[in-house]
Formats: sequence, structure tokens, C-alpha cells
Amino acid sequence: MSAPAPGLDPELQRALVVVARAPRLLVTSDFDGVLAPLVDDPEASRPEPAALAALVALAELPGTSVGLVSGRARADLARLSGAPPSLHLVGSHGAEVDDSFAGGIDAAARDRLERLGLELARLVDGAAGVHLETKPSSVAVHVRRAAEEVGARVLAAVRSGPATWDGVHVTQGKSVVELAVLTADKGVAVAGLRAALDAGAPAVYLGDDVTDERAFARLVSGDVGVKVGAGDTLAGHRVAGTAEVVALLELLLAERHRSHPTG
Repeated sequence: MSAPAPGLDPELQRALVVVARAPRLLVTSDFDGVLAPLVDDPEASRPEPAALAALVALAELPGTSVGLVSGRARADLARLSGAPPSLHLVGSHGAEVDDSFAGGIDAAARDRLERLGLELARLVDGAAGVHLETKPSSVAVHVRRAAEEVGARVLAAVRSGPATWDGVHVTQGKSVVELAVLTADKGVAVAGLRAALDAGAPAVYLGDDVTDERAFARLVSGDVGVKVGAGDTLAGHRVAGTAEVVALLELLLAERHRSHPTG
């Protein structure tokens, strides 16, 4: 076993050593708040170089697949993460699994999405610090940069208004509510990646947000779920922040390389 990793409890380290020895392995992670520290400006988000480097190196090992599963639009995830093609990118909470998605929703869903955008723009007009993020199948309302009372007012209006429309699916996150015209969640996304790899392959999933709980809920015996930061969780393990994520990934990489060398 590698030397003890800082910030990781012994139980988590043992779990990583065990899972690293599996014949096939899926390593999956959220982006913001896990690989990249949370920032006020979404466009300023960038992954910790050491975290991305560890994931890229893992993807190069035999029998190992790596995926990023994010609420961001897939194109934005690719642009901001700088991830190479060896990493599988899943955007919009699992709704976007490849570059062809943009034309993949039907006319009724496109009409709903257009009406959502217009109504949400009306609701947030003049609300300082609130911004909309339009994705191929959803619109997210972000209030992290708004004053508390402004954010609360806007989110209340969204939840009592367009969030109640037929055919609209609501996802709650940290300082954000997302309204989608298609059903998707990170748990389904991770299950899909696992099925594409090998139905019996164990998975590692790292997440920090409320939306990541759906992925943790889909993990099974032999998987390793890691909650990043505070808050209630279904994950079996927890780390404090991005620095510990780096230590975790580097430990997993070292143990995986030990049992699955590239030669």
C-alpha cells in the first residue's frame, strides 16, 4: 500500500486500495466544488491541475474508465475542464452524453424550453446578482452572487411559477434551481457509464452537491462514494475539500498503477 495520504481517513484509504485492484474500474466525479474549487463567477471555474492530471493518468491505465458528470452544459464542461478525449464527459445532470445532443429534443420540448427561458428572464429581471444559465435542455437560476433576500425572493417565484408547469423537471442545488424539459439525473448517468464499461465494474464517485446524492443512491456494494464538504449524504466516505480530492485521486492512481501497470 502507498504511504498514508493527508486528509484521508484510514477507512477511505483502505476502500480505495481494495477498489483499485478490481479488473475493471469506473472513476467518476462532479466538476464544480470537487475537481474545481467553488467560485462566484462560473466562467472562472478551473480544475486543480493535479486533480485533472490524476484523472487523465487513471484513464490511461488498463481496464480503467474515467468520467466527469456535471450539471453544466457538456460544451461548457469540456471548455472549462480542459479534459482530453480520454475522459467521458456527461453534462446537464446526465441529459447530455455526446455532442449530438443539441438536436436531440423534440419540438414540444424545445417550445417548453423557449417558454421557460422567457418566463425566467422576466422573473429575474432587475434582481442584482442573479443570472440564468441556458443549457440544451434546461435553464438554471443561480443566486450565489445575489443578496440573501434577493435570492430567496427569486427562487420562491421560480418554485411557485414555472417549476410547477407540466413537463418541467426541477433539480435543486446549492444556490441554484434548474428547470429541465427532459428527465435526467446523475445516478442514471453513472449507471449508464458503468453499463457501457462493464455491468459488474465497481465505481468511484466524488460529489459535493445535492444533485450528487442521486449518484450516491445508485452505488452498490463494492463501490466507493465520497462526499466533498459538509452536509447530509448517502456517501460512505467524506473529505473536506478539493485538496483532499487531489490526495484521494493520487492515492487511487498509485494503487491502480501498482496492480495494473502499463508496462
